[in-house]
Amino acid sequence: MDSDSFVATENLTKVYSAGTVQVVALKDATLSLDKGQFLGVAGPSGSGKSTLMNLLGGLDQPTSGKITVEGKSISTLNKEELALYRRYQVGMIFQSFNLISSYTALENVAFPLLFAGVPKRDRLRRAEEMLTKVSLDSRKDHRPAELSGGEQQRVAIARSLINDPKILLADEPTGNLDTKTSRQIVQILSDLNKEQGLTVIMISHEELLLADFAHDVIHLCDGKVVHDDNEIYR
Repeated sequence: MDSDSFVATENLTKVYSAGTVQVVALKDATLSLDKGQFLGVAGPSGSGKSTLMNLLGGLDQPTSGKITVEGKSISTLNKEELALYRRYQVGMIFQSFNLISSYTALENVAFPLLFAGVPKRDRLRRAEEMLTKVSLDSRKDHRPAELSGGEQQRVAIARSLINDPKILLADEPTGNLDTKTSRQIVQILSDLNKEQGLTVIMISHEELLLADFAHDVIHLCDGKVVHDDNEIYR
Protein backbone atom coordinates (compact mmCIF):
# COMPACT_ATOMS: atom_id res chain seq x y z
CA MET A 1 0.00 0.00 0.00
CA ASP A 2 1.33 3.40 -1.00
CA SER A 3 1.48 5.53 2.16
CA ASP A 4 1.33 8.71 0.05
CA SER A 5 -1.93 7.75 -1.67
CA PHE A 6 -5.11 9.68 -1.00
CA VAL A 7 -7.21 6.50 -1.11
CA ALA A 8 -5.64 3.05 -0.95
CA THR A 9 -6.64 -0.55 -0.37
CA GLU A 10 -4.42 -3.51 0.37
CA ASN A 11 -5.53 -7.12 -0.15
CA LEU A 12 -9.12 -6.04 0.40
CA THR A 13 -11.35 -9.09 0.78
CA LYS A 14 -15.04 -9.51 1.55
CA VAL A 15 -16.65 -12.89 2.16
CA TYR A 16 -20.38 -13.32 2.76
CA SER A 17 -21.87 -16.38 4.43
CA ALA A 18 -25.11 -17.84 3.09
CA GLY A 19 -25.89 -20.73 5.38
CA THR A 20 -23.02 -23.18 4.99
CA VAL A 21 -21.89 -21.55 1.76
CA GLN A 22 -19.29 -18.80 1.67
CA VAL A 23 -19.38 -16.32 -1.20
CA VAL A 24 -16.19 -14.41 -1.97
CA ALA A 25 -17.44 -11.04 -3.25
CA LEU A 26 -14.03 -9.36 -3.33
CA LYS A 27 -10.60 -10.99 -3.22
CA ASP A 28 -7.25 -9.30 -2.46
CA ALA A 29 -8.10 -6.02 -4.21
CA THR A 30 -5.19 -3.59 -4.01
CA LEU A 31 -5.39 -0.14 -5.52
CA SER A 32 -4.05 3.36 -5.02
CA LEU A 33 -5.58 6.72 -5.96
CA ASP A 34 -4.18 10.21 -5.91
CA LYS A 35 -6.25 13.13 -4.68
CA GLY A 36 -8.35 14.55 -7.50
CA GLN A 37 -8.31 11.37 -9.56
CA PHE A 38 -11.33 10.11 -11.53
CA LEU A 39 -11.27 6.31 -11.38
CA GLY A 40 -13.60 4.11 -13.40
CA VAL A 41 -14.49 0.61 -12.21
CA ALA A 42 -15.82 -1.79 -14.85
CA GLY A 43 -16.83 -5.43 -14.87
CA PRO A 44 -19.79 -7.79 -15.28
CA SER A 45 -22.63 -8.19 -12.79
CA GLY A 46 -21.46 -10.03 -9.69
CA SER A 47 -17.82 -9.08 -10.22
CA GLY A 48 -17.50 -7.26 -6.88
CA LYS A 49 -17.90 -3.67 -8.06
CA SER A 50 -20.67 -2.69 -5.65
CA THR A 51 -18.95 -4.56 -2.81
CA LEU A 52 -15.83 -2.47 -3.41
CA MET A 53 -17.93 0.69 -3.44
CA ASN A 54 -19.73 -0.22 -0.21
CA LEU A 55 -16.42 -0.90 1.52
CA LEU A 56 -14.89 2.38 0.34
CA GLY A 57 -18.04 4.21 1.44
CA GLY A 58 -18.00 2.71 4.92
CA LEU A 59 -21.34 0.97 4.39
CA ASP A 60 -19.73 -2.41 5.05
CA GLN A 61 -16.51 -3.66 6.62
CA PRO A 62 -13.99 -5.98 5.00
CA THR A 63 -13.40 -9.57 6.05
CA SER A 64 -9.69 -8.86 5.71
CA GLY A 65 -7.36 -6.31 4.20
CA LYS A 66 -7.04 -2.56 4.68
CA ILE A 67 -8.57 0.68 3.45
CA THR A 68 -6.93 4.03 4.13
CA VAL A 69 -8.12 7.52 3.29
CA GLU A 70 -5.56 10.32 3.73
CA GLY A 71 -3.39 7.84 5.61
CA LYS A 72 -6.11 6.95 8.14
CA SER A 73 -7.49 3.44 8.31
CA ILE A 74 -11.26 3.28 7.85
CA SER A 75 -11.46 -0.51 7.85
CA THR A 76 -11.02 -0.55 11.63
CA LEU A 77 -13.44 2.27 12.55
CA ASN A 78 -16.32 1.58 14.91
CA LYS A 79 -19.97 2.32 13.99
CA GLU A 80 -19.92 5.88 15.32
CA GLU A 81 -16.66 6.69 13.56
CA LEU A 82 -17.94 5.17 10.31
CA ALA A 83 -21.08 7.30 10.53
CA LEU A 84 -18.94 10.44 10.80
CA TYR A 85 -16.78 9.24 7.90
CA ARG A 86 -19.85 8.73 5.71
CA ARG A 87 -21.30 12.08 6.74
CA TYR A 88 -18.29 14.30 6.15
CA GLN A 89 -15.78 12.47 3.96
CA VAL A 90 -17.83 10.63 1.36
CA GLY A 91 -20.69 11.46 -0.98
CA MET A 92 -22.56 8.59 -2.67
CA ILE A 93 -24.92 8.36 -5.63
CA PHE A 94 -26.62 5.25 -6.95
CA GLN A 95 -28.51 3.88 -9.94
CA SER A 96 -31.77 4.40 -8.04
CA PHE A 97 -31.99 8.04 -7.07
CA ASN A 98 -33.21 7.38 -3.50
CA LEU A 99 -35.07 10.68 -3.26
CA ILE A 100 -37.86 11.31 -0.75
CA SER A 101 -41.00 11.52 -2.87
CA SER A 102 -42.84 14.00 -0.64
CA TYR A 103 -39.90 16.44 -0.53
CA THR A 104 -39.03 19.08 -3.10
CA ALA A 105 -35.66 18.97 -4.84
CA LEU A 106 -34.44 21.66 -2.44
CA GLU A 107 -35.61 19.71 0.62
CA ASN A 108 -34.06 16.49 -0.67
CA VAL A 109 -30.68 18.15 -1.12
CA ALA A 110 -30.86 19.83 2.28
CA PHE A 111 -31.89 16.67 4.12
CA PRO A 112 -28.41 15.35 5.10
CA LEU A 113 -27.65 18.65 6.85
CA LEU A 114 -30.46 17.96 9.30
CA PHE A 115 -28.32 15.23 10.91
CA ALA A 116 -25.36 17.60 11.05
CA GLY A 117 -27.38 20.03 13.18
CA VAL A 118 -27.33 22.84 10.60
CA PRO A 119 -30.11 25.46 11.10
CA LYS A 120 -32.94 25.32 8.56
CA ARG A 121 -32.15 28.65 6.90
CA ASP A 122 -28.53 27.60 6.32
CA ARG A 123 -29.61 24.16 5.13
CA LEU A 124 -31.83 25.63 2.42
CA ARG A 125 -29.25 28.22 1.39
CA ARG A 126 -26.56 25.60 0.95
CA ALA A 127 -28.98 23.27 -0.83
CA GLU A 128 -29.83 25.97 -3.34
CA GLU A 129 -26.12 26.55 -3.96
CA MET A 130 -25.68 22.86 -4.69
CA LEU A 131 -28.64 22.80 -7.08
CA THR A 132 -27.12 25.77 -8.91
CA LYS A 133 -23.89 23.77 -9.35
CA VAL A 134 -25.83 21.06 -11.20
CA SER A 135 -27.92 23.64 -13.14
CA LEU A 136 -31.17 22.70 -11.44
CA ASP A 137 -31.96 25.72 -9.25
CA SER A 138 -34.96 26.55 -11.46
CA ARG A 139 -36.53 23.20 -10.49
CA LYS A 140 -35.89 23.49 -6.75
CA ASP A 141 -39.59 23.47 -5.79
CA HIS A 142 -40.46 20.39 -7.85
CA ARG A 143 -40.93 16.96 -6.30
CA PRO A 144 -39.25 13.85 -7.77
CA ALA A 145 -42.36 12.78 -9.70
CA GLU A 146 -42.26 16.12 -11.52
CA LEU A 147 -38.64 15.67 -12.61
CA SER A 148 -37.07 13.62 -15.40
CA GLY A 149 -34.67 10.79 -14.59
CA GLY A 150 -31.69 12.98 -15.41
CA GLU A 151 -33.01 15.79 -13.23
CA GLN A 152 -33.56 13.37 -10.34
CA GLN A 153 -29.99 12.14 -10.65
CA ARG A 154 -28.75 15.74 -10.62
CA VAL A 155 -30.69 16.26 -7.39
CA ALA A 156 -29.00 13.14 -6.02
CA ILE A 157 -25.58 14.51 -7.04
CA ALA A 158 -26.33 17.85 -5.36
CA ARG A 159 -27.40 16.00 -2.20
CA SER A 160 -24.18 13.96 -2.22
CA LEU A 161 -22.15 17.20 -2.30
CA ILE A 162 -24.02 19.04 0.46
CA ASN A 163 -21.52 18.13 3.21
CA ASP A 164 -18.52 19.05 1.02
CA PRO A 165 -17.11 15.51 0.77
CA LYS A 166 -13.60 14.70 -0.34
CA ILE A 167 -14.61 11.58 -2.26
CA LEU A 168 -17.61 10.99 -4.50
CA LEU A 169 -18.62 7.36 -5.04
CA ALA A 170 -20.97 6.75 -7.97
CA ASP A 171 -22.47 3.26 -8.26
CA GLU A 172 -23.97 2.86 -11.77
CA PRO A 173 -25.26 6.47 -11.73
CA THR A 174 -26.39 6.24 -15.37
CA GLY A 175 -28.01 2.80 -15.16
CA ASN A 176 -31.57 4.15 -15.45
CA LEU A 177 -30.82 6.86 -18.00
CA ASP A 178 -30.70 7.12 -21.79
CA THR A 179 -27.40 7.61 -23.62
CA LYS A 180 -27.59 11.38 -23.99
CA THR A 181 -28.62 11.96 -20.38
CA SER A 182 -25.94 9.52 -19.19
CA ARG A 183 -23.23 11.59 -20.82
CA GLN A 184 -24.65 14.76 -19.29
CA ILE A 185 -24.54 13.22 -15.81
CA VAL A 186 -20.98 11.94 -16.17
CA GLN A 187 -19.96 15.32 -17.61
CA ILE A 188 -21.18 16.90 -14.36
CA LEU A 189 -19.03 14.46 -12.36
CA SER A 190 -16.07 15.21 -14.62
CA ASP A 191 -16.54 18.96 -14.18
CA LEU A 192 -16.66 18.58 -10.40
CA ASN A 193 -13.49 16.53 -10.58
CA LYS A 194 -11.67 19.10 -12.71
CA GLU A 195 -12.97 22.31 -11.16
CA GLN A 196 -13.09 21.33 -7.48
CA GLY A 197 -10.46 18.61 -7.36
CA LEU A 198 -13.09 16.16 -6.14
CA THR A 199 -11.88 12.56 -6.13
CA VAL A 200 -14.42 10.48 -8.08
CA ILE A 201 -14.79 6.70 -8.19
CA MET A 202 -17.46 5.56 -10.62
CA ILE A 203 -18.82 2.09 -11.36
CA SER A 204 -20.34 1.51 -14.77
CA HIS A 205 -21.12 -1.23 -17.28
CA GLU A 206 -20.62 1.42 -19.96
CA GLU A 207 -16.90 1.11 -20.59
CA LEU A 208 -16.93 3.62 -23.45
CA LEU A 209 -18.34 6.20 -21.06
CA LEU A 210 -15.59 5.49 -18.55
CA ALA A 211 -12.97 5.63 -21.30
CA ASP A 212 -14.16 9.11 -22.29
CA PHE A 213 -14.20 10.63 -18.80
CA ALA A 214 -12.14 8.64 -16.28
CA HIS A 215 -8.39 9.13 -15.83
CA ASP A 216 -7.92 5.41 -15.21
CA VAL A 217 -10.14 2.33 -15.43
CA ILE A 218 -9.81 -0.92 -13.49
CA HIS A 219 -11.68 -4.12 -14.30
CA LEU A 220 -13.09 -6.61 -11.81
CA CYS A 221 -14.05 -10.23 -12.47
CA ASP A 222 -15.08 -12.75 -9.84
CA GLY A 223 -14.01 -10.35 -7.11
CA LYS A 224 -10.51 -9.79 -8.45
CA VAL A 225 -8.83 -6.92 -10.25
CA VAL A 226 -8.01 -8.58 -13.57
CA HIS A 227 -6.90 -5.76 -15.85
CA ASP A 228 -5.93 -2.13 -15.96
CA ASP A 229 -4.54 0.13 -18.62
CA ASN A 230 -1.80 1.90 -16.69
CA GLU A 231 -0.54 -0.97 -14.53
CA ILE A 232 -0.77 0.93 -11.27
CA TYR A 233 -3.20 -1.57 -9.74
CA ARG A 234 -2.41 -5.08 -8.63
